[in-house]
Amino acid sequence: MTALHPPAPPALATPTGAWRKLSAAMTAEIPAIAGRPVPVACAPGAGLGHPACYIPGVPVIEVDGKLLDVKPASANPASPADRERYPVIWGALTHEGGHAAHSKVCPPPAGKANWCEAAHLLEESRMEAAQVTRRPGDRRWLRATVSKLILGDFTAAGAAPGTPREAASAAALVLARRDAGILEPAETADVAAQVEKAIGAGALKRLEDTWQTAHQVADDDARTIVRLARRWCRILGLDPDAPPPAPVEIDLSDLLDAIRDAIKAISAAVEADFTPPPPFPPGRQAERDAENTARIDAHRASREVFARRDTPPAVTGTREPRDGEKAAARRLTRTLRDATAGGRDTVTITSPVPPGRLKMRQVVAADAQRAAGARPTAEPFTRTRSRRVPAPPLRVGIACDISGSMKAFTGPVASAAWILARAASSLPGATTATVLYGEQVHALTHPGQAPGRVTDFKAPDGTEQLCRAIDALDGALGLSQPGAARLLAIVSDTHYIPEEIAGGQRRITRLAKTGCGVIILRPDDPYPWGDQHEWADAQVITLTDPADTIEVIARAATRALTA
Repeated sequence: MTALHPPAPPALATPTGAWRKLSAAMTAEIPAIAGRPVPVACAPGAGLGHPACYIPGVPVIEVDGKLLDVKPASANPASPADRERYPVIWGALTHEGGHAAHSKVCPPPAGKANWCEAAHLLEESRMEAAQVTRRPGDRRWLRATVSKLILGDFTAAGAAPGTPREAASAAALVLARRDAGILEPAETADVAAQVEKAIGAGALKRLEDTWQTAHQVADDDARTIVRLARRWCRILGLDPDAPPPAPVEIDLSDLLDAIRDAIKAISAAVEADFTPPPPFPPGRQAERDAENTARIDAHRASREVFARRDTPPAVTGTREPRDGEKAAARRLTRTLRDATAGGRDTVTITSPVPPGRLKMRQVVAADAQRAAGARPTAEPFTRTRSRRVPAPPLRVGIACDISGSMKAFTGPVASAAWILARAASSLPGATTATVLYGEQVHALTHPGQAPGRVTDFKAPDGTEQLCRAIDALDGALGLSQPGAARLLAIVSDTHYIPEEIAGGQRRITRLAKTGCGVIILRPDDPYPWGDQHEWADAQVITLTDPADTIEVIARAATRALTA
């Protein structure tokens, strides 16, 4: 941390009861977000008056528990699927985890000088740009909390309505997040028009150049950050070293109206992102009840299976991966990256002011609105803009059969499980988990763990719980929930009792209908008696040496993820 002004130690929050347990669970997850361990304190009133804050001198992350939409005792942050229930507070934690990872320069307090305030404003989008570059899957969490961050930070700036300082604050908090890849151009078009109206197109273009340059600045480059902050002030005609005006109550203004409209649009998009579509049309109560039961079973199984941190009894040891396994994992990583890669898209932006193509019908509509004494809402100018479509986060669940019929194949199974988990976890923002299932279901790797060594195990059990294994992975990773690229890999000979076959098929079909790909890796020397079930809605692959058949696995994974 490059401290230009060491902050005074503040009074820290002290969570108790269920909040203390939740804080410990968040602390366990923050290393994946921030790249290093940082204690988290989550409780009502924490955050020093903000939704959340990162205090570098301690260090600690504080999160206001008032953002939590569920009871703290019911929250299970270790489960990626459970985080979908409280996206706002998880977004606040992700934002502060980004500060812990990337905000290595600590300017003086914003009230000390205009350049200090500018530095803090620029840091918000610079940090988020760095965070989503490192972890693309964090974008949806940052979007979930951005409405509270924007309105809170903008109001805290305290500028009088319509001033260049107010317009610049809006640009830094809204438009810069657009260029950081957090917000969409269509969501910020009205704010851009009002900022341009307040400060002019030339000044806005220079501010855009400033924050776009800031997005490329290294985390610890204090000299460049200070230089850009001072440039920001000069563009606005402010003395960089003069203290900013005292905060005042902001009255309604066109710019503030535009910000609020943008926040409504962002909030609606976030709500749609985190609200699964109804799985069945109205009137089919029995099917809706079955879906609710499936979700409850998955949530319960994930809590029970992944709450245990002990080594599964079937594990016999670990070993370093072989060269062939490492090479296979690298090849599969490239395939998964290509299968889940984002692209570029074009969006049409309408605006009441240039630039853009003029539509005369909208001009006439705007004139009619003015003549009637109404505020013009027509937007006669249209233009297209290319935007980056971020890659969706990847979630991969792996279930390995350890019943007695798999005894001769534990080596290839262990190898396949490591290759799949290692390849998927090498992608930014990806989450994997692996379970062993026999008479019981045991967690081999927990969500977010990247296996460094191959775990060998035996197959001593007399039966298998395929249904519970699928439920545990679904509940922990959200395999049946939208918003991510999802894949379930089952490594088994698939010789089960009839109840497990029927229940397993129902679960596989349910996952496939929600967009989750399912592949079954089956040994090439099947169990010598009994017929194997012909699985629907899944790709069945014959497994020999996983390192040799990785191309087949990669093709199957690609088909599953892009179907």
